[in-house]
Amino acid sequence: MDHSQNNWLRTNWIPRNSAQKIYVELKFTLRDCNSIPLVLGTCKETFNLYYMESDDDHLAKFREHQFTKIDTIAADESFTQMDLGDRILKLNTEVREVGPVSKKGFYLAFQDVGACVALVSVRVYFKKCPFTVKNLAMFPDTVPMDSQSLVEVRGSCVNHSKEEEPPKMYCSTEGEWLVPIGKCLCNAGYEERGFACQ
Repeated sequence: MDHSQNNWLRTNWIPRNSAQKIYVELKFTLRDCNSIPLVLGTCKETFNLYYMESDDDHLAKFREHQFTKIDTIAADESFTQMDLGDRILKLNTEVREVGPVSKKGFYLAFQDVGACVALVSVRVYFKKCPFTVKNLAMFPDTVPMDSQSLVEVRGSCVNHSKEEEPPKMYCSTEGEWLVPIGKCLCNAGYEERGFACQ
């Protein structure tokens, strides 16, 4: 194994949509350096995860210095030559948070500096509070702004209803609705049936 490994893998451009913060879930296997003969000092048991924001998907030439390091990724479990013989590969899962992001999209990049690693899957996602109806008020899809605060969202009354108290809920950073406040009541001549006034 060459002493100065520096191998890169870059994704295609990934649109950000409405995300403020993104999550990257990696599933991978990594071989234990002690189980590989004649690589002492050159073998690594980590790899690096990077990202670069961009407003368009036309990255002409790959340049390392344009990417920002997210983290060094290490395996909780590695496999050995014996595991290979028994066809046992230990799958690791790591999730990293990136953000806030503000441009139209981004690239991810993976740097290998001498690991025997197989990247099995990469899942990129963001969290949002989904559309819901609570106390006869509708709350739209809402994306959390940052990792510290709740987003206050004002609800709008369903058809054939009116506000008794202004309906509000809070969208958490985990994409969950919290603390419903206020409500709507059905207009005269209508009654509540599930999430509607009929």
